[in-house]
Amino acid sequence: MMSRWQFPYVDLGTSTRRNFLFTSTSLAAAAFWAQRAEGAVLSRLKTGDDPFKLGVASGDPTPDGFVIWTRLAPDPLTGGGMPNEPVAVTWEVAEDEQFTKTVQFGKTTAIPAWAHSVHVEVAGLKPDRWYFYRFRVGMDESRIGRARTFPTLNAQVDKLKFAFASCQHFESGLFTAYEHMLRDDLDLVVHLGDYLYEGPGKDNLVRKHVGGKLDALEDYRNRHAQYKTDPHLQAMHAAAPWLVTWDDHEFENNCAGAVPELRKDNRPSPSTRDYLAMRARAYQAYYEHMPLRLSALPNGPDMQLYRRVSFGRLANFCVLDTRQYRSDQPHGDGRKPQGDEALSLSQTLLGDRQEAWLKDALVGSTAKWNVLAQQVMMARVDRMPGELAAFSMDQWPGYEMNRRRMLKFFHERKIANPVVLTGDIHSNWANDLICDFDKLDSCVVASEFVGTSLSSGGNGVDKPKDHTATLAENPFVKFFNTERGYVRCDLSAKEWRSDYQVVTEVLKPGGQMLTRASFVVEAGRPGVQKA
Repeated sequence: MMSRWQFPYVDLGTSTRRNFLFTSTSLAAAAFWAQRAEGAVLSRLKTGDDPFKLGVASGDPTPDGFVIWTRLAPDPLTGGGMPNEPVAVTWEVAEDEQFTKTVQFGKTTAIPAWAHSVHVEVAGLKPDRWYFYRFRVGMDESRIGRARTFPTLNAQVDKLKFAFASCQHFESGLFTAYEHMLRDDLDLVVHLGDYLYEGPGKDNLVRKHVGGKLDALEDYRNRHAQYKTDPHLQAMHAAAPWLVTWDDHEFENNCAGAVPELRKDNRPSPSTRDYLAMRARAYQAYYEHMPLRLSALPNGPDMQLYRRVSFGRLANFCVLDTRQYRSDQPHGDGRKPQGDEALSLSQTLLGDRQEAWLKDALVGSTAKWNVLAQQVMMARVDRMPGELAAFSMDQWPGYEMNRRRMLKFFHERKIANPVVLTGDIHSNWANDLICDFDKLDSCVVASEFVGTSLSSGGNGVDKPKDHTATLAENPFVKFFNTERGYVRCDLSAKEWRSDYQVVTEVLKPGGQMLTRASFVVEAGRPGVQKA
């Protein structure tokens, strides 16, 4: 007879669509009951080792709360090292770092089916203020994390300070940028994807991935755990709440809906069934390691990450997923002229449901700034000098009609101050988004800030070889740079300021931070201007 904690579990490597439903129901039930620490659970561990080696994190703030996260993993790189039993975890939230003014506390259960991860949705707190939190198992206590609630939806707010980052390849460079970001005293961190990379470990790089190419659930778990052991990443998670979304490398390079990337090494591509089974494993591991709400719980190979988070009436964040619902990249991917496939009305980057949701969220917004936190560049940047043209088929130009619909929507519906935040391409850009990219003098309807990689690609350079040609070919591009770092944003009711923070060195410790460029957007006047 199964105990109340022994939930049926299906190996996602051999699942069918029907199995997915069964598995997802079981895991959802497990996640639900994990909130109730009753029955036969362990109250202390016998490993003799710290179970909180992956740190703590918070995310998805609301006016009265936030998610707090941890995962019990005394042996994080080889499966976690936990007993195959549920474990009672206590949590506590206080107004002060010394925990003399505790305002919320409770008990939850970390269960094996979810890699002993913990997601607590704290509610009932006061708006627009900082809190501290921690977890405990027996005598073991986690580090202290800091999180904040957001202002109420109708609150008139004077300022917001946040940073956005993406593309943090563990092997390619150190996460020195987070060491500097920690000093910025941010209200929020927005991560736009490629939190990890799925490739096998390689020698002669800065660091080496554990394991081979990710496939099994434990492979994804171990890789997430390895990234979470980085001290600078762990410290930044503990310092402020995060909004997270994925790009492709959390699962598979250039993934597009249910279509795997066209392999160039003569290996057969996986079947749709096997591909979705692997996606289910990747999605489960992603949820297990991120400060996400129960509403994002994976349903087999499906997981809804698009959502809306408001910072009073100052900023409306629409967090998007441009991977899970998109059509396949047209013309075999790569940089190509826009042909019939890219110009097809059926070609979608967002999917119909997400696009309708986004439009409703923008129309219903009363915020001064409407922010699209997403993955791939929206500006139609021509990377081929001269009369010929070449655009990235993986970015919005490969889904041209979807891109035009959104820009037309910004313009015709008079969406207040739309700003697009982008990651993915390991380079910095500041772009005006114009009505018609076939008429380069057409009106500007929005602004786009593209952030470089945090470490992917190594050190990079200030001005790449095609710098001059790219700017000449694309007059709406105001800045182009390929160093490493992140973008820091300061918002007020009158102005948005983006500072491109770059690190001089990621291949060894000690890289210094400098502001390579700064741009502002004036409220009511779309387009980027040099600060």
